[in-house]
Parts: sequence; structure tokens; C-alpha cells
Amino acid sequence: MEMPPDRSLHWQPGFPVDAKLTLKSLRRGRHDPTHRQEADGTLWRTALTSSGPVTYRIRQRRLDDLDVDAWGPGTDELIGSIRTELGEHDRPEDFRPAHPVLERAWSRLPGLRVPRTGRLFEALVPAILEQRVVGLDAQAAWARLVGAHGGPAPGPAPGTMRVMPSPAAWAKIPIWDWRRAGVDLHRSKTVSSAAWHAAKLDRAAADPARAYELMSAMSGVGVWTAAQVGHRALGDADALPLGDFNLGRMTGMALLGRPLAEQEIEAFYLPWRPHRYRVVRILELTPRSAPRRRHRAPRARPFQ
Repeated sequence: MEMPPDRSLHWQPGFPVDAKLTLKSLRRGRHDPTHRQEADGTLWRTALTSSGPVTYRIRQRRLDDLDVDAWGPGTDELIGSIRTELGEHDRPEDFRPAHPVLERAWSRLPGLRVPRTGRLFEALVPAILEQRVVGLDAQAAWARLVGAHGGPAPGPAPGTMRVMPSPAAWAKIPIWDWRRAGVDLHRSKTVSSAAWHAAKLDRAAADPARAYELMSAMSGVGVWTAAQVGHRALGDADALPLGDFNLGRMTGMALLGRPLAEQEIEAFYLPWRPHRYRVVRILELTPRSAPRRRHRAPRARPFQ
């Protein structure tokens, strides 16, 4: 018999919401211990809220009919913010694709919204791990570190799900565990430094301008990293990830037929403000937009 949830929410938003597609950007690889999707489409996630850890399950009948169940000390906080996490704040109806490729792709993605978790530190740590390395290596590091230093998932979470480590736990990870996970000294120091500012960052979630200001003042956090946090934690549909290894090629090949040079990207995206990240996300979810030959970031080299 399944453990009953601490709280449940039945939500009929009155507009299309595809929970799996919207929250897919929060998943850090196929083996992310904080994110699971079952064969029937049921979505499980864990989070570390200011009230404590929480496991939550999202089941969807239609694009305008969702059930959310939650377990753990962070239940009330999660249930109170889940509508925003699923994009209630977002205004995709104001988006104008203005390009036939985008128009076709956008029409195939009903219910895609930009999430807003409000949990900046949760989004910042994996973004730092992804700096200047291949995504698969960063995802493996995230899975290994969360598995080793995170906490148990409350309730009936499936498999080996875990809750991400607390800021204090991130700050105390020994150097050899970072190295075994393939994380270099620069990134490990940046995460440890960010951990000391975690509470201040999360309090700034209601004021995106302040949140970006705080991130820009942090050593090791640049425009690209801040954008990765912005479109996940702040619901920023305009968070253009300048400096991304593959953005120019993906965008240019899909919309121009040639790669964009790095210095061309910002000007090219100007017509889509304030939806520049939305354009990026549409292209990421459109298979033919992905470049056949990707510019490769350096491979991380874990110590055994």
C-alpha cells in the first residue's frame, strides 16, 4: 500500500501546460537522482526547499488537468509554488516566432512553458558543474555528488532518488570527492563559495534584477551561468545563454543555413526580446535544429 501524500493539489490552469516538457530543462541527464519519469508519464522530482526536503509527483490527464502529490517537510512550500514552477507566470501567448522554422516547431510544442522554481542555489550548482566541459561529464558529476552527499527522498520516491545536498554539505565536500567526480578546482571552489551565499540567493528569487546582480558579483559566475539559473529558477524567458559552445551553430544552421559567429549571436536574437531563451528552448527541442557536428567542450578527467 502506497504511503498517502502529505498534501495534494488538483490543478486545472485554464491554459495548456505540458509538465514533462516544461520541467525537462530541470533534469540533469538521464541518471539525475532528483528527477524520474515513469513509463506511464508520471513525473517524480525532489527538491530542498527552505522548509526542508520534499518529494513530489505530477500526473497529467490532459494539458489543462494535473494532479500533484507531495511528501516531506517541504510539502507546503512546494504545493504553494508548484503553479509558478509549471509556468503560471509565463506569457507564451505574447511570443511571435517570426520565422517559418520557429512557427512550425512552436506549433508542435503545445504546453511548453518557462518554469520558475524560485530555488536559485538548486539551479546554480549544476550550472557551475557544466562550465566549459561536455554535458555528459557534468551530468555524471552531478549524479555522483548528489548520490554521495545528498539526503534520502521523503515518501515513496522510486528507485534511488535523492535530495540534493544542503549548502552546508556542498561546502564540506572533500577535495578528493570532487576529483573522483571529475570536477576541477575552479568549479569546486565556485560551488563551495556559492554555498555560503545560498540563502541570500534564494531570498532574491522574487526580484530577478537583484538575483542577477548577486550572481554577477560572485567569482566564477558569468553571463552563461546566470542565464542557466535565470530560465530555471527565475522564469526568465529572455535568458539568452551567451557563451554557449553550440548556440551559434544550432541557431544559425536552423534559421540561416549557416553557423553564426559568436559576435553575431546577440544582435541576431534581438528581434525576439523578451523571448530569446524561448527561441533557444524551441530549437533545443527540435531535433533537426541540433548541429550534426557539435563544437566539443573539453572532457573532464576524473581521478579514480
